Amino acid sequence: MQIYLDYSATTPTRPEAIAAMQKVLAQQWGNPSSLHEWGQRAATILEQARIQVAGLINASSLESIVFTSGGTEADNLAIMGVARLYNVPQHMIISSVEHSAISESARLLERWGWEVTRLAVDGKGRVNPTDLSAALRDNTVLVSVIYGQSEVGTVQAIAKLADIAHKNGVLFHTDAVQAVGRLPIDVATFYVDLLSISSHKIYGPQGAGALYVRPGVELVPLFGGGGQEIGLRSGTQATAVIAGFGVAAELAAQEMSTETPRLIQLRDRLFAQLADIPGLIPTGDRDRRLPHHLSFCLEYADGKKLSGKTIVRQLNLAGIGISAGAACHSGKLSPSPILLAMGYSEQAALGGIRMTLGRETTEADIDWTAMVLKQVLQRL
Repeated sequence: MQIYLDYSATTPTRPEAIAAMQKVLAQQWGNPSSLHEWGQRAATILEQARIQVAGLINASSLESIVFTSGGTEADNLAIMGVARLYNVPQHMIISSVEHSAISESARLLERWGWEVTRLAVDGKGRVNPTDLSAALRDNTVLVSVIYGQSEVGTVQAIAKLADIAHKNGVLFHTDAVQAVGRLPIDVATFYVDLLSISSHKIYGPQGAGALYVRPGVELVPLFGGGGQEIGLRSGTQATAVIAGFGVAAELAAQEMSTETPRLIQLRDRLFAQLADIPGLIPTGDRDRRLPHHLSFCLEYADGKKLSGKTIVRQLNLAGIGISAGAACHSGKLSPSPILLAMGYSEQAALGGIRMTLGRETTEADIDWTAMVLKQVLQRL
């Protein structure tokens, strides 16, 4: 059997998105900035995709959707786009469990003289809103907190955190890459200023993403050029890839009401089947959690050491694809910074694993994975 359980890393591009891309590449390949018929055909495709992506988060203004090359660029445009508004370094707040697209941007700003506060999280990976209130300063200009944590699945109280920021006149950004298309998001009532989306997390093609920019919010672009995307993202748009993104977004919106409950049921089925395995400790928040996401760390009282990478390799040999949280640098494993931030030991942080479910996951896949993982852990 071949069972893919790494949908948080990437999703297979759905056939409808591939068909849309093929049509654009064959028939609507013009430059969207050109005024002639070829260009206007491409521009129409581009705006149709903008409508589809806007619909997924209920954004009323099409100009609020800025297409990028993916979630990482969207995150960077949000963080650095705000920072470049200021000639003098200011203060920014992020959580201690951000994606590297946010945390690395923050480190760069620190080298430029900015002050960055990293909000601590509890053992479930949650930010305490009271901590955000206490961290705000007179020169705080942006708060960025991830919506759904990709490694441990915890969903933050974004509405409450954004409200705290806004009551203090501070912009709020959220990296919603893992949440969009899986959880309902309505930016008309869910008041955030900036929100990042990625195509390949919702069964669209790799190489496309978007930043939602609330009307009236000002950003400085990352690079200069022809002024495409309302001047915020210069460069000829990848029309075919964006067309596939749009189709995937529209279908995600249509299917969410049935697919999300199905994923929750499968997720909880697998959690239940793995509950009695000694040393396999669930991580993240079980209640406020991404619907498709399971995560664990390996902790043994008798001192046994087992890395998440080892489990990934063993399951791969059995035809099952999952991921690990620890990173490998120059042949040496580094513990997961997310698990360390949550208070886990270095050894436990080396033993993090993640299983994420998707459209093609079945009950049979869940049952087989549980059986194989139990066998692997018993053998090791």
